[in-house]
Amino acid sequence: MNFFLETLQVLILSLWYNIEAFFRFFIPAKRKNVAGEVVLITGAGSGIGRLMALEFAGLGTVLVLWDINQEGIKETARLAKERGAIRVHYYLCDCSDKNEVYSVADQVKREVGDVSILINNAGIVTGKKFMDAPDSLVEKTMEVNTMAHFWTYKAFLPAMLANNHGHLVSIASTAGLVGVNGLADYCASKFGAVGFAESVGLELLATGKDGVKTTIVCPYFINTGMFDGCQTKWPTLLPILEPDYVVRKIIQAILTDQVFLLMPRSMYLITALRTILPMKQGILLGQYLGAFNLMDKFKGRAIKKD
Repeated sequence: MNFFLETLQVLILSLWYNIEAFFRFFIPAKRKNVAGEVVLITGAGSGIGRLMALEFAGLGTVLVLWDINQEGIKETARLAKERGAIRVHYYLCDCSDKNEVYSVADQVKREVGDVSILINNAGIVTGKKFMDAPDSLVEKTMEVNTMAHFWTYKAFLPAMLANNHGHLVSIASTAGLVGVNGLADYCASKFGAVGFAESVGLELLATGKDGVKTTIVCPYFINTGMFDGCQTKWPTLLPILEPDYVVRKIIQAILTDQVFLLMPRSMYLITALRTILPMKQGILLGQYLGAFNLMDKFKGRAIKKD
């Protein structure tokens, strides 16, 4: 195909996709049926991991819960059964340990079957300035927030590819799109998670595996205790998000095969401006939005799951 025809094709399809997106704004996308799907959630012992498990339980799924806190996942499993989950299986797993991820993944495949919806939710934050963060905590942040995604994908993606069916979900952060003062290691880990998930999604499309969907979730700070004390300068524009709201939006995104989900909606504009504004104006905008002192009153625990 020559340059003229390819360019014409891109212009026509771009117009069509914009018209489609406009109508999608007013007409909600059809939600897919996930009854009977095997859903694995890491970091399911508390926070939004637990809330997602409870929402999926009500949709008739088979739940596989991973966490390093045995009491936490036992309680999540109990609550999920009350919500109507077909079956609930829970496993202790340290997602920062590659060998443990592979070992527990093999156990899941033997005892439950192939995972068809994988939600990488486990995460940690040091809450320390870069030069104050011990090397061990920096390494742990990268291992849990980024590298664990590599190992879970390696473990469960082959079956999805074989069936051309599945869904990969990465619970990242707006800190994976915009740098934040005082969160160097956390931002680096979340930037890595976003880049990894987006690249794998493109790889799936390039190889024709369009039955395996991907969703990348980038929320602002969530009121789960992970970022206790963090402040927002303009709560109307950038509110601290409530967990129930976040989970409802995530479930909706998964059920409608939404590729990117940013919360709050103002983050779509902020990230767009970040890429087109001159550097000095971008820094000025960051100061206006309070990005330089978000972590000044951080009181969250140094290591806590999402």
